[in-house]
Amino acid sequence: MAVRLGYKNVYRYAEGLPNWKEMGLPTEKGQISLAQPSGIGAVGSTLFQSGLLLTLVGVFLGGLALNLTPCIYPLIPITVSYFGGRSTDKAGFLAVHSLFFLLGLAVTNSTLGVVAALTGGLLGSVLQHPAVLIALAAILVGLALSFFGLWELRLPGFLTQAASRSYGGYGGSLFMGLTLGVVAAPCIGPFLIGLLTYVASTGNPYLGFMLFFTLSLGLGIPLATLAFFSGKLDRLPRSGEWMIWVRKGLGWLLVAMAAYFIKPLFSSHLAGIILLSVVIMAAGVHLGFVDRTTGTFRSFGWLKKGIGIALILLATYQIGSTVSKGPGVTWQPYSEQLLQKATSVGKPVIVDFYADWCAPCRELEQITFHDPEIVKLAKNDFVMIKVDLTRKGDPLNEHLLRQYDVRGVPTVVFLDQNGRERRELRVVNFLPPAQFIKHMAVVR
Repeated sequence: MAVRLGYKNVYRYAEGLPNWKEMGLPTEKGQISLAQPSGIGAVGSTLFQSGLLLTLVGVFLGGLALNLTPCIYPLIPITVSYFGGRSTDKAGFLAVHSLFFLLGLAVTNSTLGVVAALTGGLLGSVLQHPAVLIALAAILVGLALSFFGLWELRLPGFLTQAASRSYGGYGGSLFMGLTLGVVAAPCIGPFLIGLLTYVASTGNPYLGFMLFFTLSLGLGIPLATLAFFSGKLDRLPRSGEWMIWVRKGLGWLLVAMAAYFIKPLFSSHLAGIILLSVVIMAAGVHLGFVDRTTGTFRSFGWLKKGIGIALILLATYQIGSTVSKGPGVTWQPYSEQLLQKATSVGKPVIVDFYADWCAPCRELEQITFHDPEIVKLAKNDFVMIKVDLTRKGDPLNEHLLRQYDVRGVPTVVFLDQNGRERRELRVVNFLPPAQFIKHMAVVR
């Protein structure tokens, strides 16, 4: 079967593509056999292969959910009143106006995504500092308190008034979308912080554009649809108290994001998981059983309880699955004496360059390096060395980065029994256990 070789999830790290030839990868089309990866299960394989697609779907659904927040809902009458005056236009022209409106809304946020990615190296370096992580978490919690109704985040009145003015032509529809993108900031701003941080850590402007454009589509498609049918709308659904409940739910999401950002500060991975699980469980208890918000339909109470129970079960499962994991690979700090000893006894060496703020590094640690077969091989047949790049400025680390030509994290280097690197085996992204075992087998 003829295939074209490429990279999946290349957006996961910031340094770009590795060198094809140095890694021993073919550079031309050929006939190969594709086999389902073993050891990770069908669901795990699907998630690994479709990482970007699932991420985009999640961001799109998040954009749709933002339409249910109280400060987005008032934008609907503004949109309808603006496009209602064009109800006499032909459907085709009105559709084009709606698309220009959607484009304007998307441009505002997509620009932020690209800028964040292009400055990712700087922001990623800043995010290594614990004080910055704590400050970021505090900002997210403060914004969450505004979603809980403890304080109100408002935009200056002149910007809101600008959104309600009428401008002619397709340029007017584009400007309308651009303006509403700014007016929507009090609602989507808290989520932009988390998304901007993630995009900056990848350093990939294409990913930044895709994520923020997708978020804008989720936020803007309902508004653009209303714009298209504005002449046929007699009334809008009542907002009601149920929107306050949705807003509180989004507030809990911000608290969970804050917990996620400070997870690297815990020396124990289990402690970070427990913190995040406690937040999810507290959200379930509050949203499902403590909150007294009522809805305009009878089944709203059952819906609240169902979501609350689901969150509680999710938190319980997350803690249980983490606790039930066996011990992971035992690592040693880098030293020349350790390398010389490994060479003298004829053992291969694996050197893992990682950082606490690196998401693929955590995936490797939590999944691949906790696989029972890998733990057994590492204990009996390998010398396992870990180089912590979380803090910059260590002279030894800087020397190792130059010596092994490490351009980003994660980077896993395989040295044979003679201490020579097998460059074609180098790992620069998350690798499932079954694939990692094959790399280990080559140098055993």
